Amino acid sequence: MIEFTGVSKVYPNGTKALNDVNLKIEEGEFVAIIGLSGAGKSTLLRLINQLIPATSGKISFDGINVTTAGGKELRNVRRQIGMIFQGFNIVKRASVLTNVLSGRVAYHPTWKTILGLFPEEDKQIAYRALQRVDILEKVHSRASDLSGGQQQRVAIARALAQEPRLMLADEPVASLDPITTIQVMDYLKKINAEDGITTIANLHHVDLALEYASRVVGVKEGHIVYDVQIKDIEKQTFLNDLEKVYGRAIHNDEILGEE
Repeated sequence: MIEFTGVSKVYPNGTKALNDVNLKIEEGEFVAIIGLSGAGKSTLLRLINQLIPATSGKISFDGINVTTAGGKELRNVRRQIGMIFQGFNIVKRASVLTNVLSGRVAYHPTWKTILGLFPEEDKQIAYRALQRVDILEKVHSRASDLSGGQQQRVAIARALAQEPRLMLADEPVASLDPITTIQVMDYLKKINAEDGITTIANLHHVDLALEYASRVVGVKEGHIVYDVQIKDIEKQTFLNDLEKVYGRAIHNDEILGEE
């Protein structure tokens, strides 16, 4: 579904975020991207829907070269890709319904969405998306009145309302408490399993990657240094493998929360 071929990204200040990345992600996978802050995880995600452009190389989405796509072709690709951010990226002064309906803007002329002229069908899609994340009762609430976990669920519902084939989650639980973290990750896994939506999530916590993902990809200094299916992980070698990602020895209690 997604293929990186020799992809590099250098920012204007000279920072080399990704270096000659080659990576394939199959449809229906739940891929967790792990690594230290600044390793290039967020850059990798944002290149897929061209929120930022690649410096070199090629990125394909379902056979379409998104690195050269523009206009209608790029808009069509982006319509198929939902994105969830660490900071939620919802309009707090707007209602929950308005926020979720913003996931439908790519399906209508700009002037209609500016005026809020969404058809009843779109509202039904929004209601169903909110129901999927158990927050339908807040549909008419102001987003600013919600807790952080509730706001993130609204963000997931907005992405679902796009009816995407791919979900990108950039540190979706980094600002949430442990209980809410589990709830949000449960929703992402349920959506992946039940709807078959390919999911790629940047995660700080390796234990979450092991619990929810079907595959773990490790990034270090812009390189892919680790890539394994969860089912193929051998506990005896796992901690040594993670040293490739984090640059130091990793202990069981850091990864699995064990005493």
